[in-house]
Amino acid sequence: MMTINPTPIHDVILASASTVRKRLLSAAGISMVTTPAHVDEDAVKQAHKADGTSAVDTATALAEIKALRISGSAPGALVIGADQILVCGGEWFDKPPDMDHAKGHLCALRGQTHELATAAVVVRDGVRIWHHAETPRLTMRPFTDAFIDDYLAREGTDILSSVGAYRLEGLGAQLFSRIEGDFFSILGLPLLALLDFLRLHRVGPS
Repeated sequence: MMTINPTPIHDVILASASTVRKRLLSAAGISMVTTPAHVDEDAVKQAHKADGTSAVDTATALAEIKALRISGSAPGALVIGADQILVCGGEWFDKPPDMDHAKGHLCALRGQTHELATAAVVVRDGVRIWHHAETPRLTMRPFTDAFIDDYLAREGTDILSSVGAYRLEGLGAQLFSRIEGDFFSILGLPLLALLDFLRLHRVGPS
């Protein structure tokens, strides 16, 4: 009789397709696997916004939903879910679906201050055991349409994976006159708080 080995369970799973979040954790010495969670984010956001839920609470809820979706098939693992919502003038911005929308986002955000509601949740065996959220504030300078066109041409379609159509760690820094808050949270993950939690569970360098 042939014995079939069960699928190995990893200690840490990132329930996200984000290459930035994976890169941040890997660079900090965290060994993990990534398993993107398939969630209807638009439906969750619309429902929460209709109920008057804040952006930061909605981001936390989405992060938890993602982690729970993966936790069910990974007993014992620490599953990290994360989410980020950009808020400007009461409007919530998602990742732009195409370059025209990316330009529209940048036109709406220039000269304005916006917030990035950024949340992370850790779930184990279907139970949330940790969560943390931060809301960095960023102010874009009043750049020209020509600058936007040049910026988007340089960044290309890779920018479509970023909420707000910018990546602060690259050419996107040229868009801003001021930032307030944690740099890692701006990139999409409250990394320092998460690392504190992981060290308590003997994950990563201590």
